[in-house]
Amino acid sequence: MNSLIWIILDSCRYDSFAAAAKPSVDRFARYNNTRVERRYTYASWTAPSHCAFLMGLVPHNSPPGVFASEVYKQDFSQWAHRLGVAGMDFAMFLPHLSLPKVLGEMGYRTIGRVSLPVINETTILSAHFDDYRMMDDHNDFKGMVAEMKFTHHQPCFYFLNLGETHYPYMLKDPTLPRLSGVHGAVRWLNREATTRDTITPQTIPFFDMPTMARLKQQQVRCVEYFDALLGELFRKCPRETYIIITADHGELFGEDNYFGHGPVIHEKVLEVPFVEGRVPPA
Repeated sequence: MNSLIWIILDSCRYDSFAAAAKPSVDRFARYNNTRVERRYTYASWTAPSHCAFLMGLVPHNSPPGVFASEVYKQDFSQWAHRLGVAGMDFAMFLPHLSLPKVLGEMGYRTIGRVSLPVINETTILSAHFDDYRMMDDHNDFKGMVAEMKFTHHQPCFYFLNLGETHYPYMLKDPTLPRLSGVHGAVRWLNREATTRDTITPQTIPFFDMPTMARLKQQQVRCVEYFDALLGELFRKCPRETYIIITADHGELFGEDNYFGHGPVIHEKVLEVPFVEGRVPPA
């Protein structure tokens, strides 16, 4: 059985990923005789998308002319190849439809490290993991890699949600407005603004197109930051470790007058990068 690492770059658009200089990803793809694909996620925001991932579903390629059931069947049939386990089939996922539960029953140690509050350790997504924790810092892929440990006697499943590519894309610019995710929006519903909290969702002006372009370019730079750390992850992995690199959803940067993701239906929210294969040799 192979160790498995599933990396999710939160909010990362396919074209942002494609535009980045990413020598580590390119080496990974070449070694596996593949390429970064444009695929489609099952949901437009973090929580439901990760729920689909943890059922064992990867982003799909939306093939025409086939029954949807065939797409699901192909998705689940790939796990035998990814894990190096002959005879693995969909029946192993029943009735829980939980990838970490299946892997745990097969003898894997299951570890989740996440960055977004909507998938923190008190949510249902943490079920069936041996060790699941939200990182203290929103942008700590470096810390995730540093704490990774592998043993010869037990394969590991690492499920990593990275916040670097999510708004505010590692920006430190104090002139940018603070935008709330779902946790922040709910907090605003439960309290009145204080003199210290003077920015409300209603008073933030919508971004103009130059700001949108600047934010998209910053997401590209965040992909490059991720890629610079990926080589260290490769060096820590046992031989034959299988790695999936994708995103949970995309992001809008002004297309059709939208910004962000979530309660938005748009192709750029559903397009995500996808590449998978064995870890390349050091």
